[in-house]
Amino acid sequence: GAPVALVAEVKKASPSRGVLAADLDPVALAQTYDRHGVHAISVLTDEKYFKGHLDLLAAIRARTRVPLLRKDFTIDEWQLWESRAAGADAILLIVSILPGSILGDLLAAAKGLGLAALVECHTAAEVDRALGVGCRLLGINNRDLATFETRIETTLDLLPQIPPGPIVISESGFFTGEQVQRVVTAGARAVLVGEGLVRATDVPDKIRELTLAGAES
Repeated sequence: GAPVALVAEVKKASPSRGVLAADLDPVALAQTYDRHGVHAISVLTDEKYFKGHLDLLAAIRARTRVPLLRKDFTIDEWQLWESRAAGADAILLIVSILPGSILGDLLAAAKGLGLAALVECHTAAEVDRALGVGCRLLGINNRDLATFETRIETTLDLLPQIPPGPIVISESGFFTGEQVQRVVTAGARAVLVGEGLVRATDVPDKIRELTLAGAES
């Protein structure tokens, strides 16, 4: 098989784990990701929970070549314009926080601006909504946003209900190549890894381990 597409995340902190790496240089980390062949870089721009900032995305854009995903709680169209201006190639739409027609409206607006949208789900009902609005990139978050519990089985449970078409990205909870192999074998085309890379002692080595796992499945 082909190497799995790795979306490598730049994050300083998380609500469940606090500060992950106090001395983190986010731009330098992004450049390391870029040099070692990741498929895309996810940049957390939420200030309250993740100690991120939109300026950080712009700084990373200036020094990297790969596509950038702005990871934030996107709830209105203004944030799409803002993301585009900062240099994002893609934005995150979390199904659970976008009721009614808002999900489809933001997806259409993103498309109009030339932004890809990663539509993130955690349950079977949310996957149905994502498929209903015709998403092309479907993220399965293995972390329960209510309890912060992370189970890779979430991806394994939901994959069978997704028809061919959307590219499935499994998000959260990846620390080893073996874990990546499990979701790739089940049909995921990409994985999003944050903490597993941010905390790695040898980032290039960890990138190799995670991406080559897909090729072995």
